[in-house]
Amino acid sequence: MNIKGLYKTSLVDYPGKVSSVIFTGGCNLRCGYCHNPELACNSDELEKIEDEEVFSFLEKRKGLIDGITVSGGEPTLDRGLLAFLRRIKSMGLLVKLDTNGFSPSVVEQCLMEKLADYIAVDLKTSPAKYSTLTKRDLNFNQILITLDIIRKSEVDYEIRTTCVPGFVTLEDITLIGEAVGHVRKWYLQQFVNTHTLIDPESEKLSPYPVRYLELMRDEALKYADRCSIRGI
Repeated sequence: MNIKGLYKTSLVDYPGKVSSVIFTGGCNLRCGYCHNPELACNSDELEKIEDEEVFSFLEKRKGLIDGITVSGGEPTLDRGLLAFLRRIKSMGLLVKLDTNGFSPSVVEQCLMEKLADYIAVDLKTSPAKYSTLTKRDLNFNQILITLDIIRKSEVDYEIRTTCVPGFVTLEDITLIGEAVGHVRKWYLQQFVNTHTLIDPESEKLSPYPVRYLELMRDEALKYADRCSIRGI
């Protein structure tokens, strides 16, 4: 695996669980508000953490953590992901996988082999704005395929949307809901401009007022069993 970061203990990345978090390098999107620009764009310049180092660390953490969160970057781009997760599951640990949803075949294989216990899919914005926000011309239908695969499985999951001013509006929440259909959990995340972002222009954006986020939450609840706002 192209592992570029390891966070020893997190109480927030895996809902209801204590997890260690690993970060893989490389991403097929270039979202201007991304606060992991090194992982997304310049991961080759970051020191690699060998798989065996991670496994050794996790062995020592048994009993202290419930599992791991695999984030990025975009983990599904890593050819070593499935083998890595097989090893993790053999250790008796839970796995949460974070993904942008553009690799449905990888997600499907994970689920077929029961390599993931929880999946978080990032829904960036409404379909018409996707290429503008991500600076990539990718097929939004791939995300819909990924979500259908997840919903047909028994795995727990969430979708999440970072509410980037201008790129994600109340109308966009409606359009996302209409595109993806009903989901179990939808988390809205407050935009944060206090980190170094991929696009410096994004750092000039002001986060939405809480009241506007609450209106977004009320709209999202038309398409989700549960919706909460993170980061306020």
